[in-house]
Amino acid sequence: MTGNTSHQDKARNLYAPAMRYFAKVAEVGSIRAASRELNVASSAVNRQVLWLEEALGLQLFERVGRRLKLSEAGEVLLAHVRRTYSDFDGTMFELEALKGLRRGTVTIATVESVSEVLLPHLITSFRKTFPDINLKVIVATSNGAAKRVETGEADVGFTFDPPEAASLSVAFHHDLAIGALMRPDHELAEKKVLTLSECLKYPIALPSEGLSLRARLDAARRGVEQDPDIVAEANSLKFLRSLVRSGPIVGFQTRVGAEDDLASGQLVFRPLKDGPLQADRLCIVTSSMRALGLAPARFFEHAVETLKVHLEFFDANTAS
Repeated sequence: MTGNTSHQDKARNLYAPAMRYFAKVAEVGSIRAASRELNVASSAVNRQVLWLEEALGLQLFERVGRRLKLSEAGEVLLAHVRRTYSDFDGTMFELEALKGLRRGTVTIATVESVSEVLLPHLITSFRKTFPDINLKVIVATSNGAAKRVETGEADVGFTFDPPEAASLSVAFHHDLAIGALMRPDHELAEKKVLTLSECLKYPIALPSEGLSLRARLDAARRGVEQDPDIVAEANSLKFLRSLVRSGPIVGFQTRVGAEDDLASGQLVFRPLKDGPLQADRLCIVTSSMRALGLAPARFFEHAVETLKVHLEFFDANTAS
């Protein structure tokens, strides 16, 4: 009711008074009743209806007792007015949706690695088209990002290996190889592909327990007998990369988040061929319990298209 009333208010401003007054008289059957509903003087309503009849050269009403009844010409004109108002309502809904899109809000939950390079790139390119959409970012663990989407705290989530849940929809995914990160002067940097066993002969830095990456590394370590020299464990991959840059230490992650270190040559990435480390699944998740709003839907579509291009570059580098 509120939305329809709002549209009627806009119609009152945009359409000629004669057409609106005519339609109201046709609806209620008298000049006086129409004037009360329109909150306009009876003389003004009568004057507009007479002007309309004169302009068209047709009689629009016939008096039947104390009521006004539409003539044949009046019936034709009223049908036109109703079609016009109906089209206007549809147009207004589209315009309101467009306004909502341009001024909407998108809440994004993301893992740290995506937040470092990928997500800033996505947001910057998205705002070139939708500069007035407000974007809110929550950085969390893989499970935490998925949970934010499940509970409705976030519209879109970027996560690795999300849990299977009926309320969660994996709307896009891409498998990424987990690799070893090290300085270019590290002894292992000469090899193109490594095993985890080779890496564990050197000091290592591990992601904390509870992170999806750590779970995969622990699964791969079960068949390895070495007792590794663990320099540090941390829940921040950014911190772990800083640690790796500082000395002869091996770190582990996908290429996502390490783009700048790899591009600058401060670190090198060497894929690990152990089975559990072959495919860490980067996913964009949404709720399966509710539809995305206009602004979140546009951001999601932009994210999928942009990530496809970005991740093809990773695949090319991994294969080469």
